[in-house]
Amino acid sequence: MAVKVLIPTTLQKFTNEQATIECSASNVAELLDTLEKSCPGIKERLCDEQGKPRRFLNFYVNSEDIRFLEGTNTALQDGDEVSIVPAVAGG
Repeated sequence: MAVKVLIPTTLQKFTNEQATIECSASNVAELLDTLEKSCPGIKERLCDEQGKPRRFLNFYVNSEDIRFLEGTNTALQDGDEVSIVPAVAGG
């Protein structure tokens, strides 16, 4: 099952400067592990020591924030698009 992952510019050094990657995964947690296998070092930037997404990153599946779905247990289907979006703060 192919899932398209949109990688923010700040993390593209782990993806050989690719802005999108296709992965196979049944849920977001599995996707994070798959990304780590193909892009070593990226999971440490995406997840904290407990393996949960870092607070300053937002993950969206087809434009839906996973925090309002099932978190990293959010199921993925063939053709889904996962966006990794750094939080923006300002004043």
